[in-house]
Amino acid sequence: MNDESASGGSRPSGTAPVFFDRPELDLILRVYGRMVAAGEWRDYAMVGHGDVAEFAAFRRSGDAPACRIEKRPALRLKQGQWAVIGEGGLVLKRGRDLARVLRVFDSRRFAVVK
Repeated sequence: MNDESASGGSRPSGTAPVFFDRPELDLILRVYGRMVAAGEWRDYAMVGHGDVAEFAAFRRSGDAPACRIEKRPALRLKQGQWAVIGEGGLVLKRGRDLARVLRVFDSRRFAVVK
């Protein structure tokens, strides 16, 4: 077994996996708190891989994610390292600035339907 297969093969040995910094996580958790207060989300999961960090928000624990927020540093000079991906895999917003990308959640009006 060589070193590449032991580390998963997606990143060079000696580099740390991608994850969120403290200020980035603060912005993401503010949106999450707002969505929980609105009754839209109830659970979340975070994972850091060799090339992507992902924050997934769930309506219920057993469901597929309602949306995902991804950080891909390899795309920072091209399309932007941040993306909000909807339930069906549709990219809702992509860009270089996390605060601007997270504004996609501000434009939605969530109302209780009776």
